[in-house]
Order: sequence, then C-alpha cells, then structure tokens
Amino acid sequence: MSRSKVLGLFALSVVMAFASTAFAQNTKVVESGETTVALSSGFLSALQSLGITPGVVAPTQLNGTTVNFPINGGAIDLVSNFGNIGHSGGLTLSNGSTVVGIQNFTIDTTGSSPVITGLVLVNGAVAGRITLFDLSIPRPDLPIRLYNKVLINLPLVGVTLDGAAAQALNSVFHTNAFHSGIGIGTADVLAFTNGWIPQ
Repeated sequence: MSRSKVLGLFALSVVMAFASTAFAQNTKVVESGETTVALSSGFLSALQSLGITPGVVAPTQLNGTTVNFPINGGAIDLVSNFGNIGHSGGLTLSNGSTVVGIQNFTIDTTGSSPVITGLVLVNGAVAGRITLFDLSIPRPDLPIRLYNKVLINLPLVGVTLDGAAAQALNSVFHTNAFHSGIGIGTADVLAFTNGWIPQ
C-alpha cells in the first residue's frame, strides 16, 4: 500500500474517532421522566359536542383534565436539541362501537418543526404511525446543560392537532369537525438521564 493511501486511511480513522467522541459527548440518552398535558376546555367541549368520549391507555392516567405519559427512552443532542423522546400509554376516543387509540407517543425534534407522532389503532387494529400533534416549544438555551440529572425541564409547550391526524379522525368518525391547528392543550416535559428514576 502506498504511503499516500496509508496517510489517507489514518486521517479517515482520526476523523471517525473524533466524530464518535463528539457524538458521545453531545448526545445524552433519555431514560425516564414524564410528559403531562393539560387538555384545553375547547378541545374537550368539541369532543363532547361530537359524542366522543376520551379515555386512556395504561399506564396513562386522566386526573380531571390532565393526562400523563411516562417517558420510556430516547436521545437528545445537547448542542442542536435534535432527538426523540418516547412515551408509554396513550389516549382513546370513543363514539358508540368506534374506538380510536393513539399511543406510544414520540416527541420528534429532528424535522423542520417539532411534532408528536403516535401509533393509531382503530377498533383494536393497528392503522399505522402518523404525525398527531404539532408543538410550539419555548426554545431552551443551547447548549442544553444538565442539572442534577435533569435533561429536559420544559413547561408550557403548546400542543395543536396536526393535519394528518385531523384527516384521519374525520374519516373514522364521519365528520369534518377536526382540522389542523385545533388547540389540544399545554404540555410540560420533564426528562432524566443517567439512570435517574423520579419518585
């Protein structure tokens, strides 16, 4: 092998090692936490007018007008704020024999704007994963700085219905009442890293 090729391979290995180290330093694993959503009175009233009853998918709990979704994994880049945060639990929307489940939510900040995707079930059958909600996130100071293993502590995140979700709900419930931008509520996201489990 020529000297130039050897030097080229060496340079490539140095770059890859540097990139790997940078990734390890910038990216933190999300291990636990919780996202809570205060559902808006307008959204709940709209469901009631359509004869749709909200419910939950375990382990989510509905306390008054507030629902919680335990965080079960993900990763966030501390410099760019790009990443995914996964959740367990979910919501159900029922009207007579028709039940729509939206669950296993993922906060995704890797696109042009932050969204929540989720798995959609119609009467127990998996329909697929779609974008459900659009998020209005108060941008935190970057880079993100860990404080006592708190990775994300983000209150007052606006949650609105995405167009794809509105179209799906209109189709299932045979209505045209759902549309993009309907206010769902306000979310608080609290995520931990390094094995921390909130009590």
